[in-house]
Amino acid sequence: MMTTTSTPAAPDAAQPVPGSARLPLLALAVGAFGIGTTEFGPMGMLPTIADGVHASIPQAGLLVSAYAVGVMVGAPFMTLLLARWPRRRALMALMAIFTLGNILSALAPGYASLLVARVITSLNHGAFFGIGSVVAASLVPRDKQTSAVAAMFLGLTIANIGGVPAAAWLGEHIGWRQSFLAIAMLGVLAMLALRLSLPIGSKGRTPNVGAELKVLTRPVVLQALLTTVLGSAAMFTLYTYVNPSLQTFTQASPLFITAMLVLIGIGFTIGNALGGKLADRAANATLIGFFLLLALSMLAFPWLAQSQLGAAVGLLIWGIAAFAVVPPVQMRVMRAAAEAPGLASSINIGAFNLGNALGAAAGALVLRLRLGYSAVMAVGAALAGLALLLVLLSMRRR
Repeated sequence: MMTTTSTPAAPDAAQPVPGSARLPLLALAVGAFGIGTTEFGPMGMLPTIADGVHASIPQAGLLVSAYAVGVMVGAPFMTLLLARWPRRRALMALMAIFTLGNILSALAPGYASLLVARVITSLNHGAFFGIGSVVAASLVPRDKQTSAVAAMFLGLTIANIGGVPAAAWLGEHIGWRQSFLAIAMLGVLAMLALRLSLPIGSKGRTPNVGAELKVLTRPVVLQALLTTVLGSAAMFTLYTYVNPSLQTFTQASPLFITAMLVLIGIGFTIGNALGGKLADRAANATLIGFFLLLALSMLAFPWLAQSQLGAAVGLLIWGIAAFAVVPPVQMRVMRAAAEAPGLASSINIGAFNLGNALGAAAGALVLRLRLGYSAVMAVGAALAGLALLLVLLSMRRR
């Protein structure tokens, strides 16, 4: 829920004390797991989905793009719409939209209706992580807030280890419609977990939309959002093309590529936890260290990937670095826009998705110029370097 208080950390009187924050954080992580599965799951089911709705692979790929656009548009809209709702009710409503969208995806008779269903599903994404980040931060003392946000995002990283491969397996062996129905059940589970673990909470205040949007125009907020965009773009420059890159560098088999995707998910999970804990101690130092590691790992990847062992080591290190920056940049935006943490946090999720699209587009441009996958990695490293530069500039201004 969006608030107009001066800090996202101030808990409501009805909220649990820090010692009882585990169950609420687990419930938020369950929701994040479902969202991560539905966001990335179709990438592993594109051929079967395309056959099912009589579309081409590029047309099926637009389902992923439509979801990303829905996240960017839906994040501020849904956050403002639910601003006066108690946080628990708002989060449950968002997971209800998630559940409905996946059911509609499973029942979609054709391509156009499936595209609409994917957009409906995406409307919950940004607001859930935005409101959820504020709730997670409010459950713990200030020096533990980034770790609490990381605990929620843990569900998103674990989705890349278990949820996405499971969705792909269901889509291949049972059917992509059944896969979407299974994902919808995750939404029901998340609603139940949120209902049982979060306090009812009080109603929010009617937001001063103009004032809160004005907060987002501050240079420090815009700089933090741009850091998010560049960091996400660096990540997705490699992630989008990891499959063909491995085929090019190592002549990898489908089984090896699947194993590497799981390994990347493990790296995301480690990085998420590590970044949250280290950022609680020194946020700027954490961002500097991991953006530098992200850039170096991408530059080294073409060399490391000459062997399968080297590729595995490189992707694990890259995965750790890529997601270690997520909790601190999320917390950075929330604190820079302290008068509108929910809206800022939601828009930051949209910034992540904008970065996803930019990273994929940058890689596509490099490949169209026939510069090869080594050049794709170099572009990703340059984007990480630009994000690092923004962090250094922000420190100098302060």
